[in-house]
Amino acid sequence: MIIGAHVGTSGGIDLAPERGAKIGARAIQIFASIPQTWRKRNLTDEQVQGFRAGMVEHRIHSAFIHGIYLVNLATPTPEQLVKSEDSLITDMTVASRIGAKGVIFHVGIFRTPTFEEIMPQIVEALIRILEATPEDALLIIENAAGERKGVGARFSQTGALIRAVASPRLVACLDTAHAFASGYDITQRDGLGQMMDEFDHEVGYDRLVAVHANDSKVRCGSGVDRHENIGEGYIGLEGWGHIVAHPAFHTVPLLMEVPGFENDGPDERNVGILKSLAEVEGVAVMG
Repeated sequence: MIIGAHVGTSGGIDLAPERGAKIGARAIQIFASIPQTWRKRNLTDEQVQGFRAGMVEHRIHSAFIHGIYLVNLATPTPEQLVKSEDSLITDMTVASRIGAKGVIFHVGIFRTPTFEEIMPQIVEALIRILEATPEDALLIIENAAGERKGVGARFSQTGALIRAVASPRLVACLDTAHAFASGYDITQRDGLGQMMDEFDHEVGYDRLVAVHANDSKVRCGSGVDRHENIGEGYIGLEGWGHIVAHPAFHTVPLLMEVPGFENDGPDERNVGILKSLAEVEGVAVMG
């Protein structure tokens, strides 16, 4: 099992691998630019080389970029659609430069009565992004929390997009807190099994490349995206025991986006909790 975390890039992205290693993470996720703005960050060759060297030095298994929060491929506004595509193209290019696996992103929120009505626009945007970006960068759809018609709240939507685009570079990230908020009760082994059977049927385990390992501050089916530290939320330690025991999570990085016990983001204590639960379940963890 590969336990990882989102880490900060203040001072330069080349510092991210060391920050991950300090909390015991073996995979990392970063923002390539400030997530609340369209403004891009220009990376120097020195920063890129430093990041790549840090990945090797600190034995980080893999890295991912998270897309900015403003991206919405389901927007009715042409200007926002162009900006969203451009932002993802930029991040995918950065991912290739630094050797990251790809870009995890939220597809966005639609205003049409049904997902099917906006799906052609999203598919066309995804194809344009893939055609404009390096072949070694994956475009990774993250499931939504079910709020305000978020695309991907049901795995059937993610699967439909992947089938329509028909590219091996369009894959998926499963966020546990988002799934829980969308109504998948993963606190019990049977509920988790049913959710993962649905994921495999609609998307496919072969398309799962990362997991956002987050507990939830809100109850199942709330439709609200609120992350909590591992075991401190409504999924709870028992639920997390079931999650780490499921074989689908044994070969893909588990990236925490939790608040941290000191409110400084993912920390060594959260990493330790996941490691301890995995050990109890007899699951080997990358050291």
